[in-house]
Amino acid sequence: MAEPGIRDNEELNRYELVVDGAVAFLEYRRTERVIMLVHTEVPESLRGSNRGGSLARHALDEARATGRRVAVRCPFVASWIRRHPEYEDLQRPPTP
Repeated sequence: MAEPGIRDNEELNRYELVVDGAVAFLEYRRTERVIMLVHTEVPESLRGSNRGGSLARHALDEARATGRRVAVRCPFVASWIRRHPEYEDLQRPPTP
């Protein structure tokens, strides 16, 4: 389930979640066919509340919905996907 309030800040190339004035974000580089997930940042005040996981899930769900493949450069997202194998198929090349 998507976290309420996640927005796509296309100007800064990142998904953002603002909670009590603190901004958690997941930076990306996006093309028509691929989204590269680059870096996740969660402020200290929001850590331990699964905000980073919510950002990862949101980005991956959007990739699936738009038919994009995913290139993961962010260690947090890579670790999150290992714990949520239902998203591993997004990293594989499509079958001919």
